[in-house]
Amino acid sequence: MLLWSRIVLVGVICLSLVSSGMGCGPGRGYGRRRHPKKLTPLAYKQFIPNVAEKTLGASGRYEGKITRNSERFKELTPNYNTDIIFKDEENTGADRLMTQRCKDKLNSLAISVMNQWPGVKLRVTEGWDEDGHHFEESLHYEGRAVDITTSDRDKSKYGTLSRLAVEAGFDWVYYESKAHIHCSVKAENSVAAKSGGCFPGSSTVTLRDGSTKAVKDLQSGDKVLAADQAGNLVYTDFIMFIDQEPTASRVFFVIETHTGEKITLTAAHLLFISQNSTDARSSTIFASQVRPGQNVLVYDPELRALEPVTVKRIYTQEHVGSFAPLTAQGTVVVDQVLASCYAAIEDHNLAHWALAPVRLAHWVSSLFHQSQISAQTDGVHWYPNILYRLGTWFLDSHSIHPLGMSSS
Repeated sequence: MLLWSRIVLVGVICLSLVSSGMGCGPGRGYGRRRHPKKLTPLAYKQFIPNVAEKTLGASGRYEGKITRNSERFKELTPNYNTDIIFKDEENTGADRLMTQRCKDKLNSLAISVMNQWPGVKLRVTEGWDEDGHHFEESLHYEGRAVDITTSDRDKSKYGTLSRLAVEAGFDWVYYESKAHIHCSVKAENSVAAKSGGCFPGSSTVTLRDGSTKAVKDLQSGDKVLAADQAGNLVYTDFIMFIDQEPTASRVFFVIETHTGEKITLTAAHLLFISQNSTDARSSTIFASQVRPGQNVLVYDPELRALEPVTVKRIYTQEHVGSFAPLTAQGTVVVDQVLASCYAAIEDHNLAHWALAPVRLAHWVSSLFHQSQISAQTDGVHWYPNILYRLGTWFLDSHSIHPLGMSSS
């Protein structure tokens, strides 16, 4: 019984790790918070959700300090919202710099504050920290955390301000001090970030007959070019969309190679990277982590093989429509470049394992010549949605850290 319990525990942790990255973005059931019937202020020292800040159920792990000279500095964006007062005691504008997700939540909170207390504004006392004033691995160093008060500094309002921050969508809110409220958000490459793991609908895949097809037009029964675990090219079944948002507007990374191929995908999508220009062996990293000089795997139709090709440049584009196709192999060649079908957790094999029940159901249905597992509507497919809910419940109730350790 003890062994079985451990197996179940490991399984749930694995599912929660992967399920946090199954969708394109917020989607159905992702990141949405039900408004309480009554606005209940947080108590002093209370935090929501009731897990440690850097656990998967809250704002997630620390990803490294961002400095003005680092590659990641471009992840920060200034917030010039006139409805927010920035203390900016350093006189460097640092408190205005934050990730886009943090900016979105802060702007939403600013509106709630003005609605709650006419004439009162939201005040930020601390944002991005470049001077090392916080504890080690603070999310302030990544622009993912802010300390806030009201403009009138009325401490009697801070409990309600905390609740408003929860409702505005911050991923972790802590009534930390009598002087301020601490709020933080997930990284941009997490499930709740606005860019998850998808391709624009106009991206193309290659079919068995050599023709191409737009990702948005894929149907059950299509066989698309992909790669097996050994890196060999195969034509594999398209099973379903893990997520599809035909009308959603998202920011995508465009990764362009020296030979002209361009793959467009969201920040948290996994892409296969070859170790060098002569080695076809590969690992996966997030699209947002790809850098010029690295090698992606490109389909060469003449050689009928995947070849490492150097990345020339990377930029962003906004597209309407995002789609996350799932194939039987868990990989897909999109716009001539090999990509994973998964996102948000940097482990393609673990993600592939978590979706094994879907592949099994597809195989069984194919034996009976059924065209699809079930009817699919826009948004996140029901299976990864269940994984997400199960994983979130487990993490919230057991205070599990990213490595599966208790926060107590």
